[in-house]
Amino acid sequence: MATRAKKAAANERTAGRREESGARAAAAMKRLRCGEAPEPGCLQAWAAECEALAGRWRAARDSADGGAAVVARQLRGAFGELLLRMRGLPPALPTMPLELTVLYNSLLFVMGTSDCAIKGEAEGICQGLLRVLEACGTSGQDLSTQELWQKVLREVTVEELQAPLHRLGALQAAWWLAASCLQSTTDLFRLLSSAEDPGKAPCSGEKNELLTLLKAWRAPAEEASISLVQSTEDLKETLCTAAAFLQGLQELEAGNLPTTLCLLQEAAGGFCSKRVLAQIYVCLGCCAQRMGKPQTALQHLKRALQVDFQCHPALSHTAAVYQELGETDAELQALSLLYEALEKNPSSATSSSPYFLIRADLLVNTPILASLLRHHHPSEVKYLLAQRCLRDGRVADAVEHYLDFLALLQEGLQQQVPLDGGSPLPRIPEVFLEAASALEQDGRHQDSLTVCDEVISRTTNLIPQIIQVEEKLERPECASLETGLAGGLLSQKRESLCCLMWRAAAYLHQGWVWTKLGKGKEAIMQFSRCLNELLRFQPCGRGVEPAESLLPEVKVLQKIRLLSLIGRGMQFLEQERHKEALLDFQHGLQVSPDDPAAAFYLVQVLWKLNRKQEAADYWQKYLESPAGEDGQQERQGRPFPLYLDSCLKQATFPQNESLARCIQDYLRTTRQDSSR
Repeated sequence: MATRAKKAAANERTAGRREESGARAAAAMKRLRCGEAPEPGCLQAWAAECEALAGRWRAARDSADGGAAVVARQLRGAFGELLLRMRGLPPALPTMPLELTVLYNSLLFVMGTSDCAIKGEAEGICQGLLRVLEACGTSGQDLSTQELWQKVLREVTVEELQAPLHRLGALQAAWWLAASCLQSTTDLFRLLSSAEDPGKAPCSGEKNELLTLLKAWRAPAEEASISLVQSTEDLKETLCTAAAFLQGLQELEAGNLPTTLCLLQEAAGGFCSKRVLAQIYVCLGCCAQRMGKPQTALQHLKRALQVDFQCHPALSHTAAVYQELGETDAELQALSLLYEALEKNPSSATSSSPYFLIRADLLVNTPILASLLRHHHPSEVKYLLAQRCLRDGRVADAVEHYLDFLALLQEGLQQQVPLDGGSPLPRIPEVFLEAASALEQDGRHQDSLTVCDEVISRTTNLIPQIIQVEEKLERPECASLETGLAGGLLSQKRESLCCLMWRAAAYLHQGWVWTKLGKGKEAIMQFSRCLNELLRFQPCGRGVEPAESLLPEVKVLQKIRLLSLIGRGMQFLEQERHKEALLDFQHGLQVSPDDPAAAFYLVQVLWKLNRKQEAADYWQKYLESPAGEDGQQERQGRPFPLYLDSCLKQATFPQNESLARCIQDYLRTTRQDSSR
């Protein structure tokens, strides 16, 4: 009962104060309508309320319970209500310093409680500037934001308004920085500097002028008792860091790497949270990598992790640097650490205490930063581990990672990643085919066949009986044809080509699996199915197109056709069905005239058919040509999907010293006979 009585008494006192404040506000309105300033009691009430709200924020900001964000959202509304009450009265010079302070605090909470700083013009600031001009007996209607600032800073000379206007100018700069309007911010600070010191006229056009102006800017002194939720000096330091960071990113995008390095180093020494500092070090690492300094890049990325161990992009970039250096063990270790960190799914790092409303991360939001700090999904990292192991020949590890990845897919759509341009994941059927390749190389033949069956069954109803499409890429002047209905039709046909490519590759893999198992009949059957599937593609091109102008899907289809012909020809050769083998190898050379494997297999079958002169002619032709070297470079360059690597290796013509000796003896004999 006593507690209830106390609460009731407190409520009565609060209601009494509100009635008293309301009465004072009404009296002030009456006085202002008569052209007078509000009475001192009203100003004192507003000032006291502003001070109470600011004090509440300081207590919440410095607390360790993490409740600052909740209090910030509450105070955003409270300061907004106070500002509305003050703006309910006509503007007057005695009230303007306090009104601008309340406006400053209110907008700080508006920006600080948003996920990112609001981009665009700050209407609240414009209204504040218009009220300042009105209080000074002038007008600024129909002026742009830039023109409004110019008029206010040059014409308003009331000393009490200088500090509030400079604070508001810094806040306007924060808005413009968030929108990457560097020139507008530069122009504003040139005005602020000249307003502070009329004799000072900084030269425009100098390098990094904005950063120079920000550092040189000295806002007018503030009263010790002023109720600010973030000081002008703190805001200035944040602006300096954000400007250096933002300009550094722009220079990085433009490729001006030495300038990027200087600006990012400037930002790293600025005023920011540990989270932002780690991001700056990541960007420094990327800059050093592009400058051809991988060891320096690794030092910056290590520093990023030391500053913020939850900076996952630092690990992904570290893996990329190690890949560039060819240090596969270190690369795989970095990817494994990244996967473990993502799997734990830790909460994002909080800003360092004290909690600031305007922070560098709110002001720096650019596409290049989003790209550099792209967060990978666990399934993406698991795929990268599988892919790198398979490329490096670590087949057993690759199999485990691929199986883990396929298990992640089974957990539901939330475990999958959108196939945007930044994702390292290829299309899912390609991942299945890579897994089949790894399983086959690891000796798990039945599992490989099963995975290929999955690809075949999923593509059964996705491929039309006939696919007619131009083999070559569209010329640049014809690029407009890829828009609208024509572009949609081309996209559908290319999608059908992709499905055909995956289905044919699955049959190809099964053919090579059966070859390894010594099942020639089954192998021939799967190679034949692969070749029959490829008959669905009917190119519309005229004549033989240059290889570089072919669609990527067409290039892969041609390689699959060649590998199937070689595989089936090898089986025919083993079964001594030489004429059938001869046809397959001849067709293979028609598909790829410079392929060494098809050429030497053709030599072998011709020799077995006792067509020795033809065999010797082909032998000399391909032995003296650089085709074998080119083929090796082609494999090293990996112009074809990873899932074809194992097939390419199996289709390589083996060293056959006895055949080479027989042909060389034959050539010596024919030369001797011709010389007689």
